[in-house]
Order: sequence, then C-alpha cells, then structure tokens
Amino acid sequence: MESKAIRLVREFGENSGNRVPPKTYNALLQGIKERIRSAQYRALNAVNREIIGLYWDIGEIIIKHQKKNTWGKAIVEMLANDLQNEFPGIKGFSAQNLWRMRLFYYIYCKNKKLQPLVAEISWTHNVTILYKCKNDLEREFYIRMARRFNWTKDILIHQIENQAYEKTLLNQTNFDRTLPAKMNKQAKLAVKDEYTFDFLELGEEYNEKQLEQAAIAKINRFLQEMNGIFTFLGNQYRLEIGNKEYFIDILLYHRKLKCLVAVELKIGEFRPEHVGKMQFYLAVLDEKIRMKDENPSIGIILCKSKDNTIVEYALKETNKPIGIASYRIVSKLPRELRKELPSPEQISRLLNKT
Repeated sequence: MESKAIRLVREFGENSGNRVPPKTYNALLQGIKERIRSAQYRALNAVNREIIGLYWDIGEIIIKHQKKNTWGKAIVEMLANDLQNEFPGIKGFSAQNLWRMRLFYYIYCKNKKLQPLVAEISWTHNVTILYKCKNDLEREFYIRMARRFNWTKDILIHQIENQAYEKTLLNQTNFDRTLPAKMNKQAKLAVKDEYTFDFLELGEEYNEKQLEQAAIAKINRFLQEMNGIFTFLGNQYRLEIGNKEYFIDILLYHRKLKCLVAVELKIGEFRPEHVGKMQFYLAVLDEKIRMKDENPSIGIILCKSKDNTIVEYALKETNKPIGIASYRIVSKLPRELRKELPSPEQISRLLNKT
C-alpha cells in the first residue's frame, strides 16, 4: 500500500511536471531521520555532560568548604533546603543527592583517568557504579561497558550483581595468538569466563536441544548476558560441505568486532575434542560465509563445567580464535576463583586498550 508521504510526493511530481521516484524520496527521508537522531543524541549527550559537570562542581564545593570551615553534616541539609526553595522546578538537589555529589567528587578527584569517563554515562549509572563497585578498576570496567553497550540501569545492576567484571577478567581464550592485535583486546572483553543463564526455564535435567531452545526463546536476555553487542543470525545454522551437512548451535554477529561468532552449547564438562569441532566450523565460516571486509570468525564453547588446566592444553596448539566458558543457571562466582583475578596492572593494561 502506498504511504501518505510517497503519495504526496507522487502528486507533487505530477503537478509540477517532475516525477519524484519513491526510492529517491525514501532515501532522502531516511537520511534526514538519521541526521535528526544524530543531533538528538549529541544534544542529550551535551546535556548529560553539563549535569555531570555541575554535580562534580557541587561535590567539590561542599568538600572544600567543609574542610576550610570544619562544617559538619548540617550544612548539606541546609543547602538542600535552600536550593530546593530557590529552584523548585529542578530535581536533584535533595540532601541525599548532595551527599552523592560529595562522594562522587571525593572518589574520582584523584583519578584523572576516570574523570573524563564519568561524563559519558548518566548520573543514575554513575551512582549505581559508585555504590556497588569496590575499587577504581572495577568502576572503570563498568563505566566503559555501560557506555559501549548502552546498558540500561537495570542491565547494569544485573551485570554488577552477576560479577561480570570478575568473570570477564578470568576468561580463557587463545585470542592473543590467533587474532590481529587491533581486535584481540576487544574480543577478550566480549567473552566471559562464566555466563549466568538464570532466566532460562529449565528443570534439573535437560539435554542440549532443550538448552538451545530455551536460549532462543529468551534470545534478548541471552544476548544481554553475552555482553549485549551481538546480533542473532540463527540457530542450527546449516553448513554444507561436500555431500554432508553440519549445524552450528547458535550463530551471532559481533557488531563492534565485525565478525561472525559461532556458539556451541554443551550440557556436560568441557572435553578437548570440542575444540576440534569448533575449529572446523570456524574454518568453514571463514572460507564460505565471512565477507571480505569482515574479521576472522570467533568461536565460543559454553559448557556446564570446565577444568582450567585442560582448557589451557586444549587451546595451546589451536590456530582459530576460540574462547571456552562455563555457564550457570543460578548467579554466583565460585569463591575459589576470586583469588585468581589478574593483578591491577594487568587489568589496567586491558582496559586502556578499550
């Protein structure tokens, strides 16, 4: 059916003696829409930067005056009352929020690396990270991830509570050897050591087909847990080699890395032979499916459990980029893994490349 806009263009063309092809008009309309959205995004971003800058300044002023004049807690209550009376139509000047501004400045004032980053996410995101994270490296991780993946506040809270920071830094991949330097750091941050699929409605016993079907039924939640920057291309993705067929459990596309990502789901413990099968899939994807301007395909093998040492040996001689991860139906990072986190220096080097 002809749209009203296209009909108007056609009628205008007929009346003016110059026909305007619908495809030409659609391209024009799409270009203007994109320009408007771009302007809206930049405007919102500019407003957000001003708000964060204002809150930073207020926090700084409060701290400096408290130090200089040895004022106690009462000054914040007085400021909140007077500011709300002076600016009745503007939210954000409650006593609770003024205390947040004070803490915001106190936490980040000595960290020049994070100061420009905090203005790139909203105040609610900043407050969440401020109160829920234990140190600056963890805060930096979530600031960068929230900005890159456009996490909502609820998704951010979910990621923090499910310890995405620890699980990402503990991941087991061979990306250092198998991917170009320009993408291996980004790829590392795209694979966790453990995924939490607590949204899947599965009983105590299930097979791989049921696990796949449950993930596809909740594909949006599945992609969010996979780090939110994937596009779903299909499940049981068919590969034809010679006169035989092979099927990849789930095929994704990573928009930032510009590469295909093959995901294999296993209901048991990781076995070294899983790597050989994944290498085969990646070779076929790179040869037959990957486009010329796309980067090498990546494989992720999700298992119910894994032995880290066995994974290390299984990946040692592989020539295709593969990550091995486990998954849980409930949310918890094993206590014994927390002490295996990389050093602060290693974490900082990884985040500096994002």
